[in-house]
Amino acid sequence: MNQWLAATAAPAVLVTVSKVQGSAPRAAGTKMLVTADGQQDTIGGGHLEMRAIDIARGMLDSAAPATQHERFPLGPSLGQCCGGVVWLTFEPVQAQVAEVLAALRERRREDSWRVTAIDGTPRCALFDDAGAVITGSGGVPQPPVRYDEATLFADATGRTWLYDPVLAPRSHVLLFGAGHVGAAIVRALAELPCTVSWIDERDDMFPASVPDNVTVEATDTPETLVELAPPGASYLVMTHSHALDQRLCEAILAREQVGWFGLIGSKTKRMQFEHRMAARGIAQERIGTMVCPIGVPGITDKAPAVIAASVAAQLLITWEAQAAAPAPQEN
Repeated sequence: MNQWLAATAAPAVLVTVSKVQGSAPRAAGTKMLVTADGQQDTIGGGHLEMRAIDIARGMLDSAAPATQHERFPLGPSLGQCCGGVVWLTFEPVQAQVAEVLAALRERRREDSWRVTAIDGTPRCALFDDAGAVITGSGGVPQPPVRYDEATLFADATGRTWLYDPVLAPRSHVLLFGAGHVGAAIVRALAELPCTVSWIDERDDMFPASVPDNVTVEATDTPETLVELAPPGASYLVMTHSHALDQRLCEAILAREQVGWFGLIGSKTKRMQFEHRMAARGIAQERIGTMVCPIGVPGITDKAPAVIAASVAAQLLITWEAQAAAPAPQEN
């Protein structure tokens, strides 16, 4: 997730898709970081990416300090079948840009808005959700409108700026269980647009290091984390104990605004849990929201890595549907 933030020590150029017109490989705001001998992330591959890497490395060779901004018609000039037009911004990672990227690495779970000059003297600053400057150059304007995707805008003097939202992942997963399947799911979610709370009673079950988007929670009272979870979170229950699984299921079904809830197990396990929860007075319509078995229908292999790939796909389908759904109307 956001690999372009991973390496800024060596001389590098940050390449941002600043504008898209028509069909293109990636959306506005997509980034990659180019160094002399490598790259982090991708703006979509193909001839466009090759040209972008060549331009970035040419800037590194010449030690050019100025930002470059170029237009690429994908069909006529690059022979790519998507045929749209893409504008790319090339920023040497030095001075304010380096400061902003360092701050962004510390703010991966918070919304930030980066504003950088496209022309003239290099200027770059980072703003928080309240519009306060976190770091960077002085004299960088806030755009007149809050955008949720990369946008170019001109200030009163006619100077052009790139407004570049770097938003925290909107999807959060509470994963209960640090066994083989839980560990495989953590690996599968490592580079997806989400954050993960990985929860188990057994502290020694967790590996020494986890992906950047994962927080380990070793606790004897995992049900309390259900109560503290953000609205709309997703839940995966797969602990070492059926009794604990059931307690967690009941806690999840008792709270409001559950985005998605999956329980590992067979159809037989589901029937047993449904019967027990109904006997405890949980409404059938609530029990019906529980997904068990988990995973994309049609995938039956029980290997941990296969289950993890299937569940990751199921979560992505769910999150994209939730993102596309209209916002609820307030009374």
